[in-house]
Amino acid sequence: MIREVHGNLLADDADALVNTVNTVGVMGKGIALQFKRAYPEMFRDYERIAKADGLEIGRMHVWATGALAAPRYIINFPTKRHWRAPSRMADIEAGLSDLVQVVRDLAITSIAVPPLGCGNGGLNWADVAPRVRAALEQLPDVDIRVYPPAGAPSAREMVNRETPPRITPVRAALLGLMTAYQQLTWDWPSQIETQKLAYFLQVAGLDMRLAFVKGPYGPYADNLRKTLRDMEGHYIVGFGDGTLRPLEGEAIEVTPVGRHQLESAMAKNPQAEQEFQRVLDLVCGFESTYGLELLASVHWAAVREGAASAEEAGEIVRDWTRRKATMFTQPHVKAAWEALGRGGWLASAEAPVG
Repeated sequence: MIREVHGNLLADDADALVNTVNTVGVMGKGIALQFKRAYPEMFRDYERIAKADGLEIGRMHVWATGALAAPRYIINFPTKRHWRAPSRMADIEAGLSDLVQVVRDLAITSIAVPPLGCGNGGLNWADVAPRVRAALEQLPDVDIRVYPPAGAPSAREMVNRETPPRITPVRAALLGLMTAYQQLTWDWPSQIETQKLAYFLQVAGLDMRLAFVKGPYGPYADNLRKTLRDMEGHYIVGFGDGTLRPLEGEAIEVTPVGRHQLESAMAKNPQAEQEFQRVLDLVCGFESTYGLELLASVHWAAVREGAASAEEAGEIVRDWTRRKATMFTQPHVKAAWEALGRGGWLASAEAPVG
């Protein structure tokens, strides 16, 4: 029996859960990252086999959970040859043939299947779904639960059983500023706000080792995104599995465990409190995704691209992207320029890049 199901696949009580993977041992985003966090031992087995060139398209990697309750198996279905590459329909078809055989061999009675090759894989579910159904119809006695594309579950619904990363000075500083910002605004920061807060904290002189570049939403550090990903489910919650676009993401909250770790780390670095306060003084009046993107973009225009006036900064910001040209009016650019000037931020020759 094949039926369409909606919700969180990892919460399904099926005998086996299917995960979509590449053949190079990386689970860095989307449902694969959710599985990595929920089943860290499975990931280590998958990674070991991938490094030994033991994973290939068309062959399932089956991991027995050893649990008395469902699921009994995690089935890693290779839908990509490399995490950067798109999925190919022929590879999905080859994998479906092996999946059917695995279900028979293991006497699996129920199975939950995600939208194979869609999402990060780039395939159209309208093309994939008929092939999934045609293959799985060969298993009439199995309860088959197919999950169509529906986006990731809420970050707060995602399980993370990985070992928490250690609290480094950079992680502690980030958690500290996020907490201080929440105390100022009563709201936890968005992904964009978190990027901009970290940007200004680094400009203020705290060595965050973040490599900022000119991104579509202002200064952006990809290694900060990776830091947030690693802390998710341990010290923060809200980043999720990294599939949501920045403007669609949830607010990122520091967890009670994160706040406890933060208190211990900050006791060893009292200077950080001064940098926090300087950043908070600057962003007062700009406490929003819009305001912090504006403030950071104007600062970048000044210290990285040589704008000598609010007018020049406005031209640079409006030339940045069409979205910025529509959003950021010259009066707002001028207000940001004046706030940066009052706080002495325009005297910086260049923001550190780590």
